Amino acid sequence: INIIKSDFKPAWWCSNRHLQTLYSALFRTSIPLNIINEEFNLPDGDFIDLVWTEKKETIPIVLLLHGLEGSINSSYVKGILKTVIDRGWQGVLMHFRGCSGRHNRLDRSYHSGDTGDINSVIIELTNRYPGRKIAAIGISLGGNVLIKYLGEQGNNCPLTAAIAISVPFDLSICAKELETGFSRIYQRYLIRSLNKKINNKFKEKSAPINLKKLKEWTNFYSFDHNVTAPLHGFISVDDYYTRSSCKNFMKNISIPTLILQSKDDPFMNRSALPSEDDLSKEVTLELTEQGGHIGFIYEHTPFKAKIWSEKRLAEFFEQKFK
Repeated sequence: INIIKSDFKPAWWCSNRHLQTLYSALFRTSIPLNIINEEFNLPDGDFIDLVWTEKKETIPIVLLLHGLEGSINSSYVKGILKTVIDRGWQGVLMHFRGCSGRHNRLDRSYHSGDTGDINSVIIELTNRYPGRKIAAIGISLGGNVLIKYLGEQGNNCPLTAAIAISVPFDLSICAKELETGFSRIYQRYLIRSLNKKINNKFKEKSAPINLKKLKEWTNFYSFDHNVTAPLHGFISVDDYYTRSSCKNFMKNISIPTLILQSKDDPFMNRSALPSEDDLSKEVTLELTEQGGHIGFIYEHTPFKAKIWSEKRLAEFFEQKFK
């Protein structure tokens, strides 16, 4: 059986799915990290910024892919990197194009099915550090990208293991869900962030899209149809969602992969969840009843809360790095 029921129980003071989702962003104390920045040049002439934890020569490397509009400043990113450091591994965050606080060179940006850049980074890591085990973690949009990459690579995947957390699975279903109820708040916040970034990026150069209409595209469906799809070579939003949803790639995964997913995730509904038939024998989908989106807060008081997904990823990689 590839789909298992988790024993995760949320903290008594944080059982609501929106509280779970918002807690880390609003209340988690900042985690200090010693980091090393690296500008990484891509084959098409663009660049992304990598952020490393302190280097040691032989330990496993854990590559982290953040969610939509995430960065090194996201509390979940710092929490995961701290977990990686505490276990004696080396972490490296791959910022998607334009997410590190610097605009990327090309007109194009990043999207949910954008596996080219992670492929370039992983090839570089395997060449640069032969013999070192490499694993990857993808969060939300980064989880979709990671699972799609694993499926595309199939038996050629050079990674030892992978974890994905709070994955959208089916982009069309998720776009519709974000237009309902309280979830519209998340949509509004993310679209506003994307619009601001696009306006800033094309202040100094001509834009390939009509910036005057940006404020009319207030949901993901219209934004992805008018911005994401044309910037990245898709015919339409439906073409983008169909070709980029990771659910269609899970059957071909050949390395041990753990997916942590809450049934009450406000970024999706249960119809987006994969079935046993969608999964390869290497994939374990661990479902929690509660936990929100990138939440999974358990134990302790509000100011000393622990994140179950961080504990779980440490256990999983510990086993796979033996």
